[in-house]
Amino acid sequence: MTIKVAPSILAADYLNLARDVSVVENAGAELLHIDVMDGSFVPAIAYGPNWVKALRKVSKMTLDVHLMAVDPERYIDEFAAAGADIIGVHYEATNHIHRALQQIKAHGIKAEVVINPGTAVSVIEPVLYMVDQVLVMTVNPGFGGQQFLPEMIEKIAILDKLKREKGYTFDIEIDGGANDQTTKMAYDAGATVAVAGSYVFDKVDPAAKIAKLKEVTAD
Repeated sequence: MTIKVAPSILAADYLNLARDVSVVENAGAELLHIDVMDGSFVPAIAYGPNWVKALRKVSKMTLDVHLMAVDPERYIDEFAAAGADIIGVHYEATNHIHRALQQIKAHGIKAEVVINPGTAVSVIEPVLYMVDQVLVMTVNPGFGGQQFLPEMIEKIAILDKLKREKGYTFDIEIDGGANDQTTKMAYDAGATVAVAGSYVFDKVDPAAKIAKLKEVTAD
């Protein structure tokens, strides 16, 4: 078993996106991470539903849509209709996290809860039974190329312990600062999916970077 790799298109070449997506898919990446940013929850703006619709036509990878948006309930239906396989919502972005997750599940797709570096695992315990994936932000959200926050490893370990104790089956995903060293640390703590942006799309050899992440996490 190895980590599942989710290259983030935030770091891809926008003018050659289909090419870059094909490269990482052929290299064995299981998911494609699509950051949706509203300019409010985070400063940047990126990726509406039409991006997902276009990507759905050129890739068979799992489309992992990460909503970094205030009141994400406003966008869930559109992204589900566009072809998302997983939709992630931030605990911090909604007053009704349970309802938002229900809304995602109602579309017959996978639901993910996301927590920022300053948010404790304990606040999402009441909804862990209903999620398919938990995303631990290992940097502060909104910008690519940041350094991995090593203190997030403890959160991953806590989630892994809860998962085992309760018999849950959700994936534990990390997002931010992933490279071969940090991904190995996260994997050893219980992470099962790694979002990798600038590390993979380094304009040199994305396939080799994906292979390296698989190699360092091989059991």
